[in-house]
Amino acid sequence: MENKRARGTGRGKRSRGGGAREPQPPAPEPRRESEGRPRPREAHGAGGRMRPLLCCLGIAALLGRSLACPSACSCSAKKNGRLLAECAYKELLEVPRGLSPNVSILTLSANRIGWLRRGAFAEVPEVQSLWLGYNQIGTVEPGAFALLAQLKNLDLSHNKIMDFPWQDLRNLSGLQILKMNNNRLAGLPRDAFHALKDLRSLWLNDNQLTTLAEGTFDKLPSLSQLQIFNNPFNCSCKVFWLKRWTESTSVSITKGGATLCMAPGRLKGRAVTDIPEHHCVAPSVQLTYLSNLDNSVTYDGLTLTLHCSVAGSPPPEIRWKIKTSTRGVEINGPTVARDGNASLSGRAKQSQERFLVFKNGTMAIPKFSKEDEGIYTCLAVNDVGMREVSVNVALAGSENPAEDLLQDDPQASHLGGQSCYKGDEMDPSGAGEKLVIVYHVPRESKSKAAGAVPWVRLGTLLLALGIALSW
Repeated sequence: MENKRARGTGRGKRSRGGGAREPQPPAPEPRRESEGRPRPREAHGAGGRMRPLLCCLGIAALLGRSLACPSACSCSAKKNGRLLAECAYKELLEVPRGLSPNVSILTLSANRIGWLRRGAFAEVPEVQSLWLGYNQIGTVEPGAFALLAQLKNLDLSHNKIMDFPWQDLRNLSGLQILKMNNNRLAGLPRDAFHALKDLRSLWLNDNQLTTLAEGTFDKLPSLSQLQIFNNPFNCSCKVFWLKRWTESTSVSITKGGATLCMAPGRLKGRAVTDIPEHHCVAPSVQLTYLSNLDNSVTYDGLTLTLHCSVAGSPPPEIRWKIKTSTRGVEINGPTVARDGNASLSGRAKQSQERFLVFKNGTMAIPKFSKEDEGIYTCLAVNDVGMREVSVNVALAGSENPAEDLLQDDPQASHLGGQSCYKGDEMDPSGAGEKLVIVYHVPRESKSKAAGAVPWVRLGTLLLALGIALSW
């Protein structure tokens, strides 16, 4: 009690010491602030209470499109704002619709999708990884993947694909991994992958590939892994290039199985790299001019004859390319049958009737004229490669062919006036393009010459100025 009184007395003394000042009540401003907080909400009424709700609905509307997800899929956002759409193991029969356009990873593995229509992935143009393995895809329409310019990983493994729109890959220049293993592919175009400069891993194993065209894996500077095992390769000379390529490339090839031959029987079960080299020899070719100096070609005019000799294993096919000032002709086989009759018909006969090609590699051009001047090329082609040799044939007429030639081409003097006669082979060591000047000696000159042969005979002279062999 004494302490209380003392404290009370003390307060009284401090008050009395201050004169007439009374203790002041607490300031009213804090009360007004706290008591006034609800008043704005009361002033706005229901509209004030709806504003936060409307704001949330607006945000949801903005995000709705980017968060779109089909009911069969599970979608989740990544840190970079992209979406992962997980649609695997859902028994889907087709690519689901309603996907968000900013999906970067789309997983459709282990479904029952049987075909991919044109524009099947038009809703996800920014997808970077697309997994379609373990479906039943047998049909892929052209344009199914053409719009996916940002695609880096494409898995089509373990499906039933026999034909594929390879042209779609031309737009996928950023593709790094392509898995097409365990399908039914029986062939590939030579340029199927040439647009894929960033491709690092290519899986083609467990298909029905029997051969691969030379150059299939050219223009793939980033390729480091290639799987082609478990294919029924026919180890003819058509895949001999693959043996040489696998022996020299730094690309990792063998993994999970060996690249074995299924045929021919003598090589069955052996590795492609074991194809005997002596069975496959690149072609060689020689072109010979056959003159008729000692034979008569009478009223029919001059006949130019060229003979193409080839060698290689398997035996090369002989083809001809002719380019004159008025036309270009390609002849891929004999135009004269064994009985001597022309084997061409229709338009082909009209364009090639000037050139008689025989199975033994001989080509004859009856009534050779100025219109037939040009470049004559013989090509030898087999499964290992191709070789060609060309000759430029020109026609002239003079009593002194050598003198006439020197006027036309001063380089002729370098040969010292040498000439090739019937059956002479063109020197493959020569440089430049072989030029053959064929001289049709006029009838008047022949009849005036002392001791000359009858005027009905024609003379020819072959002068070699160089040769071009493409090896």
